[in-house]
Amino acid sequence: MNKKVLQTLDFSAILYKCAHHAATSLGKARLEQLLPSGDFNEVKQRLQATEEAVNVHRLKGGAPFGGIRDITAPVHRARIGGTLNPSELFDVANTISGGRRLKRFLASLHEDYAVPLLVALSEQVPELKSTEDRIKSCIDDNAYVMDSASPELARLRSELRSSETRARERLEQMVRTPSIQKMLQENLVTIRGDRYVIPVKQEYRGHFGGMIHDQSASGATLFIEPEAVVQLNNRVRELKLKEEKEVEKILQMLTSLVAEVADELLGGLEALAELDFIFAKAGLAREMKATLPIMNDRGFIKIKRGRHPIIDPDKVVPIELELGNRYATIIVTGPNTGGKTVSLKTIGLLSLMAMSGLFVPAEEGSQLCVFDAIYADIGDEQSIEQSLSTFSSHMTNIISILREMTPKSLVLLDELGAGTDPAEGSALAIALLEYMHTMGCRIVATTHYSELKAYAYDREGIINASMEFDIQTLSPTYRLLVGVPGRSNAFAIAERLGLARRIIDHARGQVGEEDQRVESMIATLEENRLTAEAERHTAEQQRREADMLRARLEAQQRQFDEQREKLLEQAEREAQEAVAKARREADEIIGELRRMQREASLGFKEHQLSDAKHRLEQAAPQLRGKKPAAKGRQKPDKLTAGDEVLVTNLRQKGHIVEIINDHEATVQLGIMKMKVQLADLELVKPANKTAQKAQPQRAASLKRTRDEHARMELDLRGANLEEAIIEVDRFLDESYLANFGSVSIIHGKGTGVLRAGIQDFLRKHKHVKSYRIGSFNEGGTGVTVVELK
Repeated sequence: MNKKVLQTLDFSAILYKCAHHAATSLGKARLEQLLPSGDFNEVKQRLQATEEAVNVHRLKGGAPFGGIRDITAPVHRARIGGTLNPSELFDVANTISGGRRLKRFLASLHEDYAVPLLVALSEQVPELKSTEDRIKSCIDDNAYVMDSASPELARLRSELRSSETRARERLEQMVRTPSIQKMLQENLVTIRGDRYVIPVKQEYRGHFGGMIHDQSASGATLFIEPEAVVQLNNRVRELKLKEEKEVEKILQMLTSLVAEVADELLGGLEALAELDFIFAKAGLAREMKATLPIMNDRGFIKIKRGRHPIIDPDKVVPIELELGNRYATIIVTGPNTGGKTVSLKTIGLLSLMAMSGLFVPAEEGSQLCVFDAIYADIGDEQSIEQSLSTFSSHMTNIISILREMTPKSLVLLDELGAGTDPAEGSALAIALLEYMHTMGCRIVATTHYSELKAYAYDREGIINASMEFDIQTLSPTYRLLVGVPGRSNAFAIAERLGLARRIIDHARGQVGEEDQRVESMIATLEENRLTAEAERHTAEQQRREADMLRARLEAQQRQFDEQREKLLEQAEREAQEAVAKARREADEIIGELRRMQREASLGFKEHQLSDAKHRLEQAAPQLRGKKPAAKGRQKPDKLTAGDEVLVTNLRQKGHIVEIINDHEATVQLGIMKMKVQLADLELVKPANKTAQKAQPQRAASLKRTRDEHARMELDLRGANLEEAIIEVDRFLDESYLANFGSVSIIHGKGTGVLRAGIQDFLRKHKHVKSYRIGSFNEGGTGVTVVELK
């Protein structure tokens, strides 16, 4: 990639911003070497690595790079036999520790969220735990060789401290002596040249033997080592030399350990530098709120609200652009300071960033291409001074581009053909564009020449574009409008600024008819565009409102369905419980009837009991999902005696005994007869189809004659009041038909509820003449004796 193009498109400024996110000098150095790649697979891999780092930032807030240093120079020096100082060795140990910590962090994250490229890089970082431990066992956090580094060093330092203490105590004893204190400038012990001395006044120098090591700036104070401590200081000096030799020996030993793993350390440093570099790119993406671009190698660009990353985010105007599908060349026209150059640089810079593995400041779904090269001729055209030298500079650059470009290149040309005669410049610009377009490369060019508007209008694969200009405020909006050529606003601007109308009209008369027609066409296009944009904005707003309404209705429908399901489930549970309870009660009733049949010989037959149970089951409520067994039932035009019917309000089946009138009928329901409204009856089977079955049922009714066996007493103990009343009614009918004068009803004593209910029923019965409580020998209060009419 041409380095001049990188500078022209401000690529170095992006690297500078990215370097602020590097955690180590390794990453910063790696960023300085970053260049865009023209290899499609390499670019995809770069972007994938950046995406993984972005996800790590999102999930964990970043990666741990603490302790990692650039130890390349110390490691190389260790390889050639040099000795590393404690600080360098400490950096080596910390880098080993930091690299291992980063490696384990990524491996742990990879178990939950896949980051294969980052993990593969981290695998190149060596563990080297033994080397780290050996260094840290000798050097502390202040990069000081510890006494425990070797037994000899511990012994020497212990003896050294003891000797220093004796020398200092000897001098402090002298300083505290009154006769000596008057000779001293200060009552203290100090050090000069690693030897303990005392500050003596100049005039008393002869009173002390020993050596003078220094004097004050004024010469009034001499720093003298008294003869009494010379031997002690000599011993201290000797021990310090031995200590230095022992420390040097330890450092050489540790350096040799580093030299043994130098290749592994250097390989790990390369991996750590790459990892820091990748996470720096992720940090830049987060700062710029950038997104992952979709890459292709077919020359297609689609930028969605792309922003120039160097311009203040609060002021930058995003651009929308598509290049390489329907058209391969875009010609941008518009006034100076309208944003043409910024748009040109944005296209080039976003392409360079994507090819470097960087996210781009644009909306998701933006697509960029991996070009084999990007060429740019962008100069500072804001000056009104145009000369031959400027034109020559532009042409030299363009000629170089023509020699090097290929069909897979992106060419950015600013103010093509400027700096010379307009007629010649526009003709040359058209010829250059035609040549480049024919080669098949992607081109974005800016120009002031109106002739290029007509060229782009007529040429297939080339499209006009312009920078929007607000005629009301006389200022550019910096919006790039693809498909709309820029119109000259000179007359409108001059008129709004107050230039006389007759001068403007005269100027318009100087413009050719063809140019006026082009300007009129552009004005119409711009008016239509504004109308279309307003309508599109309204349509989008209405669509958003419709989407919101649909989402709200769908949410309400879901809520309604959930509530309905819950209610239906609850109703089913309650119905099932009711059915189960009814069946249990029915089974209990039938069991009781069978027991009474066995004990009291009531005379019921088994098929009657089965019919009763069947009727109870038919009365059970139908559950959801089961269709009611209403097949064959219908509202008849006319019911007749003998028809099998369903009493709808009672959910019971029976047979019509007689039709009383147009509204009522007598229906036989088991052992009971009752009046029922015709409107509450549904035909089940007509009389002619059930005649054979109806006859046995009538034969099984509870009618009695004088000759049939009848009982003189009725035992109701254990029955409830409702069952007892039915039995009493039937019993009295049978007794009446048998011409009994009196009968006994055994109800038991109990709570008296059954007795009271039965006697209340007897009071109103048509066959009862009187009743009384039984006498002592008849059962007492547990029996009621009934006298019949």
